[in-house]
Amino acid sequence: MTIDEIMRAAPVIPVLVLEGDEEWAKLAETFVGSGLPVLEVTLRTHGALDAIRRMSEVPGAIVGAGTVLNQRQLGEAVDAGARFIVSPGLDVAVVRRCRALGVPVLPGVATPTEAMAALAEGVDVVKLFPAGPLGGPSMAAALAGPFPRLRVVPTGGIGVDDLPAYFAAPNVLAVGGTWVAPSALVREGRFDEIAVLAAAAVEAVVAARRARRAAG
Repeated sequence: MTIDEIMRAAPVIPVLVLEGDEEWAKLAETFVGSGLPVLEVTLRTHGALDAIRRMSEVPGAIVGAGTVLNQRQLGEAVDAGARFIVSPGLDVAVVRRCRALGVPVLPGVATPTEAMAALAEGVDVVKLFPAGPLGGPSMAAALAGPFPRLRVVPTGGIGVDDLPAYFAAPNVLAVGGTWVAPSALVREGRFDEIAVLAAAAVEAVVAARRARRAAG
């Protein structure tokens, strides 16, 4: 799959910060069953690589590694089974290494200059981060004018109430967020509550897309 195809496979990408030996497979099953099969496991914790390994075994799950800062982490994530790579910023060396390995990559951008640099590397799907502090939906929509080929996946400071505004922008493929998997719910194994949050996210996106089509 290309990064475009992966991002289109689910409207919301759960951004997972897994702190301990949680029931990772059960968490992945919960999201897959709720219509959110694309999962980003951030490399911020000691158990992240093990989580990627175990979650990747769940049928239907498309598991990637987030917060990838360098080529060493990239190699470790791919070895653990990550099917795509997400970075908070644009590291050309990471992008080029992903291309050499045939691994889809979603680099982060925060400015028009970085968007131009991504396009110069042949990258036309980027993570807009941190989306909220950068201006939220208005920032995402503003990029569509000068960069009509660029598709964005806003992440950072997003909640379910923000989804209609983000999906009103023509260039937003999906959004990423931690709100669908709060650390306390994951840690305590409250998967029914996580499923409710995931379903609410899917419903909000469906409604937002319907409204965008109606608006023409």
